[in-house]
Amino acid sequence: MLELPEAQTIARQLQETLPGRVVAHVKMNAHPHKFAFYHGDPDLYPDMLTSSPILQAEAHGGHVKLTVGPAQLVVSDGVNLRHGSRDERPPSKNQLYMEFNDGSWLTGSVQMYGFLRVTSDDLLDDPYYRTATEKPSPLTAAFDAAYFESLLREIKPSLSAKAFLATEQRIPGLGNGVLQDVLFRSGIHPRTPVRQLGASRLDNLYASVKETLRLMTDQGGRDTEKDLFGSQGGYMTLLSSKTYKDPCPECGGTIRKEAYLGGSVYSCVSCQALEPVGSTL
Repeated sequence: MLELPEAQTIARQLQETLPGRVVAHVKMNAHPHKFAFYHGDPDLYPDMLTSSPILQAEAHGGHVKLTVGPAQLVVSDGVNLRHGSRDERPPSKNQLYMEFNDGSWLTGSVQMYGFLRVTSDDLLDDPYYRTATEKPSPLTAAFDAAYFESLLREIKPSLSAKAFLATEQRIPGLGNGVLQDVLFRSGIHPRTPVRQLGASRLDNLYASVKETLRLMTDQGGRDTEKDLFGSQGGYMTLLSSKTYKDPCPECGGTIRKEAYLGGSVYSCVSCQALEPVGSTL
C-alpha cells in the first residue's frame, strides 16, 4: 500500500523520468476492478489526458500527484504505478494505461482497493487529500516537537499508540505498514495508551516517527513494497509480514502477530511489553 515513503519515492522517480513527455494514448479499465474508485466518470479521462505534457510529480502523505497539462492525476492507497519502455510489456491487469510519445508507458493497477482520479482541479473537495496537502510532513522541519505535542493534546486519554499514529489522518501517509517499525524502534506496544507514556517515552516516539520515516524514504521505500520500476524498496523492515516469524532483531525473542484496529500488528513480547492500564511508563 502507498504510504509516505513509497509515495515520496514514486513521486521522485516520476519527476526524474516523465516531465516533457506527451501523452499519446490512454485506456481505462482494461481489467475492471470492483474496488477501484474514481473521481467522476473514468471514461472521460482519456480526453482529459491525451495530447498533454507531463509537467510535475509530487507526493502528499500517501498520495502521488502527476500534473498532466491542465489535469491532475492523483493515486493513493493500493494503486501500483509502473513505468516501462516501449520494449517492455506492461502489466495486463491494470485500471489505467497511459502511453507517451516515445512509446514508453505508465500503468496503474489496484490491489485490494485504491483511488485513481483525474480532475481539472486539485481534489481539495476530498478531505483526505486536502488534509495531506495542509498538514506538515514528518520529513520536514515544520513537523517539530511542538507540533507533535499539539497532536497529543487533542486525543482522548484511552487512545492507543496505533490509533494515535495511524488513524484520523493525524499524520498523513503514516499507516499500518510503516507503523510497525516506528513503534518497534521506540519500544512501544501498539495497544499502549499514549497518554500513559511518560515524557521520555513520548520523546522517543516522536524521534522514531521522524527518523524511521526518513530512513524508509531515503532508502527508496520498504522491502515489502515496489517502486515505479517494479523493484523492492531498499529499507529492510524490522517487523512486517516478511519478518514476523523470525526472532526479534533486537533481543532474539518472540515476535507476536495479532489483529488490531483493522489490520495486523507485530510486536516483540520483550522489547514492546504491554504494560497494565494505569501504570506510568
